[in-house]
Amino acid sequence: MPSITILSPQRRLSTRVVSFLLLTLLIGLTAIGATLYLSWQLEGGAAAINAAGSLRKQTYRLALSLQEYVATPTPALRQRIVGDLSLFDRTLQDLKEGDPVRPLYLPHDDVVHETFDRIRSRYETEILPPARAVLAGETRLDRAAMRQRADEFVGQIDSLVNLVEHYNEQRTLMLQTSQVMLIAMAIAGCTAQIYLMFLLIFRPLERLSEGMGRMASHDLSVRLPVETRDEFGELAQGFNHMADRLSESYATLEARVDDKTAILNEQNRELSLLYGTTAWLNENFDGQELCQGFVEHLRGWFGAEACSARVTDPTGMQAHLLAADHLPDTLASAPECRQIDDCLCGQVVRSNSAVIQDFRAGVPAGFPASCARLGFAQVSAFPVRARQQQTGFFTLYFREPHLFTPRDMQLLDSLGNHLGNALESLRLAASERELAITQERNLLAQGLHDSIAQGLSFLNLQVQMLEDALKRGALDEARAVVPLLHTGVQESYDDVRDLLHNFRSRLEESDLKSALEATIGRFRRQTGMEVDFIVSGHGLPLPTDLQIQVLFILQEALSNVRKHAHGADLVEVSYVEGPVLSLTIRDNGPGMAPAVAADQEDGHHVGLRIMRERAARLGASLTITSGPGVTVSLVRPDPTRGALPRNDHD
Repeated sequence: MPSITILSPQRRLSTRVVSFLLLTLLIGLTAIGATLYLSWQLEGGAAAINAAGSLRKQTYRLALSLQEYVATPTPALRQRIVGDLSLFDRTLQDLKEGDPVRPLYLPHDDVVHETFDRIRSRYETEILPPARAVLAGETRLDRAAMRQRADEFVGQIDSLVNLVEHYNEQRTLMLQTSQVMLIAMAIAGCTAQIYLMFLLIFRPLERLSEGMGRMASHDLSVRLPVETRDEFGELAQGFNHMADRLSESYATLEARVDDKTAILNEQNRELSLLYGTTAWLNENFDGQELCQGFVEHLRGWFGAEACSARVTDPTGMQAHLLAADHLPDTLASAPECRQIDDCLCGQVVRSNSAVIQDFRAGVPAGFPASCARLGFAQVSAFPVRARQQQTGFFTLYFREPHLFTPRDMQLLDSLGNHLGNALESLRLAASERELAITQERNLLAQGLHDSIAQGLSFLNLQVQMLEDALKRGALDEARAVVPLLHTGVQESYDDVRDLLHNFRSRLEESDLKSALEATIGRFRRQTGMEVDFIVSGHGLPLPTDLQIQVLFILQEALSNVRKHAHGADLVEVSYVEGPVLSLTIRDNGPGMAPAVAADQEDGHHVGLRIMRERAARLGASLTITSGPGVTVSLVRPDPTRGALPRNDHD
């Protein structure tokens, strides 16, 4: 990491550039200020010349007015003389004090001010007293003397004007000189700025651009000269450091690429093992085949001499060998390997973590030395878990010590979890199949009990009555029993046929409507009854396992109509498919007999109980109402809106 140099304010390029620009601005403003001051002086001097020149006219006018007033004194003439005197006083006062607004002022020159003082003194001693005397009423006035004094006074005023004009000529020359200097300074300042920019900015930028171009063309030997200690000098140092780092990076690039490639290859191999093993565990195999493929994968991957997988029993005291690859028969059948507390590998179950035992340091006390006697130098056991619960372990056997990296340990732990989840899935699937078989067996048993068993019991009773009648020679009683036997056999046959049809029914997905129509058609053919079938609504089809429940409920309801609805000749079936599914079966028979109704209320009628169980699997409500006729109503609410409240008669 290069050190960061903090430049002092004096060394900063920005400080120098700004300082030079400020100096140039200051000199320019000074020159412009001097020019403005000279212009102001010239303007004030010109106004003074005009004011002093007006005194000459005022002098001759005052002299003439006095002569006229002596000859003919009038108030108007007197007023004019007073006004001329007042104007003369104001003009002298302006010349003495100056007026910065106009501007007007006499130059700051001693000769000019001495001349003005003499003019003012002469005005007060030679011009003003005669005028006051005339205004006071004196009628005598020496015109020749007055004219001479006026000419002499005007001559002095001319001298003052000449002095001011001479002073302005000098200031005009100075103004022209300053303007020429200002132009020269502007040219020199612009030239200096251009040179400064070229020297401090453009040339370093050009060198930097050239260096970057050479570096872009893969010339890593380029370096920039560090000529200054400002920002560009720091930038050149940074560029040179970057070039050094790039040269070093290119020199070691191939080695670093090889290192990264080796790391990626190792990660790819780990992913390959993980993917291959999980893909195998997801195949449709039984538990032993899954474990066998699993141990074969692991043994080949880690180069072990043998590998085994064991599962623990519910008590957690024994471990049963499920699969092994190249495992000696001695270890496969060793009693101590089955006992958790007698085997080193079994300590995985107690600690719920991997156990790696190196036999070069000896066998721990209290454990058998079977593995060491067979030539294994190291045994490594890892837990098998399902849902965070340990269900077994797998073991790798090495004849040479094997070092597991942290990544290997993490990978083996993950593989153990995958194996445990796969075995647990197989167990759950087997439990589900067993439960489904048990449920169907219960339904079959309930159906046999409700129909066949009762029918056979009736036939058994009638056969006993027939046998008794024959023994007694009561042929009339025997003849009366025969039709009952025939009827009982026919009903038992019909019940068996219905049961066989129900349990052989299979549905394809989205085939419920056609299956309902086929069942209704078969009912028409068997009973000769008229059946109105109405289908309406549109919705997502039910899963096949739920569709079969709807079909079974319809079959059971129609079977009940055939058995119990004596005198019925019309059945109405309505099926509505939609978010809310409903199935309604209604006949026009006399209704349920009181005994059947009582069985329904008490739940003793097996057929009706089976229908309710199937409705519960659907998550639906089943309602049966009677009289006249019987109505069976199945309603399954929209699953996205929650279940309907259960009917009290269900």
